[in-house]
This record gives sequence, C-alpha cells and structure tokens, in this order.
Amino acid sequence: MTIDYVQVIGYLAAGLVILTLSMRTMVPLRIVGISSNVAFIAYGLLFGSYPTVVLHCVLLPLNIHRLHEMLSLIKQVRAASRADLSMEWLKPYMHPRTVAAGTVLFRKGDLAAHMYYVLTGRLHLQEIDLDVTPGMLVGELGMLAPSRERTQTLVCSEAATVLEMSYDKVEQLYFQTPMFGFYFLRLSTGRLFDNIERLERKLAERNRHLVDAPADTA
Repeated sequence: MTIDYVQVIGYLAAGLVILTLSMRTMVPLRIVGISSNVAFIAYGLLFGSYPTVVLHCVLLPLNIHRLHEMLSLIKQVRAASRADLSMEWLKPYMHPRTVAAGTVLFRKGDLAAHMYYVLTGRLHLQEIDLDVTPGMLVGELGMLAPSRERTQTLVCSEAATVLEMSYDKVEQLYFQTPMFGFYFLRLSTGRLFDNIERLERKLAERNRHLVDAPADTA
C-alpha cells in the first residue's frame, strides 16, 4: 500500500484547523494556527493549489505577529503582578485625553465604561475627599460593581492629561490572557483595601474628636 503523503499533509492541515476551534485561550490557538498555516502551505505547494498557498502565506505572518503580541503581554503582566502593580506597561493599550479644570468625568450613579490613568494634573473623588494625582489609576472599580454604576463622582480639579481605557478593552485583554485577570484582581482589591483603611482612619479620627470634645454643661 502506497502512502499518499500529499493527502496526509492535507488531512493534517484540516485537523489542525478543527483543533483551533476547540481552543479557549489565544496563545494555544495561535500556535496551532501557525502549524495549520505551515501544513496548508506545504499541501498547497505539493498539490498545486496556489490560492491555498497565497492565503496561508498571508495568514502565517499575521498569526506569528499576534502570538508575539500575546507572549509580550503575558511577560509584562507577570512582571507587573510580581512587582508594584504599576500601570506603565499598560499605557500602549490606552488612549490619551486632555481634561479641562472643572470637568466632571463621571458622577456617582452613572453607568461606568472607562477607567483612567493620570499622567498630569489633579482629579478629585468627591465622596471620599481623595485627590487622584499622576501615576494613579481611577475608575476601575466600576467594572466590578454589580450594576456597573459609578460609586464616586470624579472632578478634574486642575487641567489634566489622562490615559483612558474602556472596559471592553479590559475584557478583551482578560480573554486573550487570563493572567491579566489576576493582575486586575490584585489591582482592584488593593484599591478596595486602601478605601477601607482610609475609612477606618476617618472613623478613628472622628471618635477621637468625640472623646476629646468637652461635655456640654447644663
């Protein structure tokens, strides 16, 4: 029995395409996609199907480029998750926006759709009386709220430049690399603990004032 190696390569290429449909994460999908492209190119050359060769010669570098992007992002997320939770590595995925003094970026109760990284200037969260300064992230907690409503009002107290990132982009990054979900969880819980600690300090300060205040005399 003579083995038709051309048909074997063709079936292998088809099998790899089917395998990509079972992939749930992007990196394995891209790797299998690259293998499929190579198999289809070999099959097309041996079988004389040049449109197939052209198609997969176009798809091959695209899959390689996307794989490189994903591996770079995973490397950055891993480094960030072990470090100080800096957002520097995420800047390329955000869009710059200039905000004039007095602008209300969002109000308590508004539907939340974006988070912001402050580059310059100063913003202020009114309900907790907190200044948001360069290097700080704000607005990410709205994504975790059950109704995705803002829990604070954010006002630009002086002209500022921010980097804006939509929640849709955050979700896209999460599905492309679950490691990003771990990073975002650390970032968000860190902010929640900071808020709790700030509230505890304010309550302790108020209690001290109540204790130290002179008793009313009749």
